Amino acid sequence: MRNLLMIIVAAVISLSACEKDITVNLQQQEQSLVVEGKFESNQYPQVVLTRSLGYFSQIDTAALLASFVHKAVVTVSDSVRTMTLRETIVEIPGLGPVFAYTPDTAQPSVFKGKAGNQYTLRITADNKSYEAVTTIPLQNFHLDTIWWRRTRQGDDTLKARLWARITDAATPGNYARYFTRTNKGPFLAGLNSTLDDQVVNGTTFEIPVDAGVDKSKRVDPETNGFFNRGDTVTLKFCNIDKATYTFWRALDFAYSSNGNPFASPTKIMGNVPGAIGYWGGYAVTYKTVIIRK
Repeated sequence: MRNLLMIIVAAVISLSACEKDITVNLQQQEQSLVVEGKFESNQYPQVVLTRSLGYFSQIDTAALLASFVHKAVVTVSDSVRTMTLRETIVEIPGLGPVFAYTPDTAQPSVFKGKAGNQYTLRITADNKSYEAVTTIPLQNFHLDTIWWRRTRQGDDTLKARLWARITDAATPGNYARYFTRTNKGPFLAGLNSTLDDQVVNGTTFEIPVDAGVDKSKRVDPETNGFFNRGDTVTLKFCNIDKATYTFWRALDFAYSSNGNPFASPTKIMGNVPGAIGYWGGYAVTYKTVIIRK
């Protein structure tokens, strides 16, 4: 492997001697609608709508605020009922207050998510219509228990690793995503936050669970994944459908590969035709453990 790397480096150096400037005229792409919609069990749906930004666009607070889509018509339906979502301001970890579409809970037509049900999201924005379907699946991945183990990270003996025992139903095709909360902080997804049952179908297994990370900040490789002794840790474990799993698995991979020149190109597959993003259902289970000092 080392020899192969040396050959590649040598080739790059030799080719640099005969390089020339090339000007590429990139076409300006039309803005796309970006959808981030979730519907958790026993909760109301939440949908954030923005417009895509150009690859070379300057990203700052003003650009992000200008990207939000206002005055859209957003509805969520099950097989019987339909509720209309209204624009409001919500707090999202890592982003702060943002514009989002949520139901008016004072209205009698609103309903919360229920495991095993299918939900259709419809959006009308900028004279275009979009439709996506998701399912809040049954909890075929069952979170049995969580615990912690001491670990030594360098000279630091105050770190701990979270572990979980999970039982998977015998029916194949189960998917999950997880988040962790430390003390009173926000729930954050792990760097690799998704799980499927291709290998573990129908078994009970134990896995280490990395601490969630704020992906808007630089990750410290020395401490990433560990908790501190004395922390109170809550695991938010979510059964999800295949489309939601595929979206977040690709996004996690793209984030982890950022800056790696040898990483394979990643295509993010959403489930909202004509738009970018996803509409996902989550069947949620919570468990909490206190890591003793």
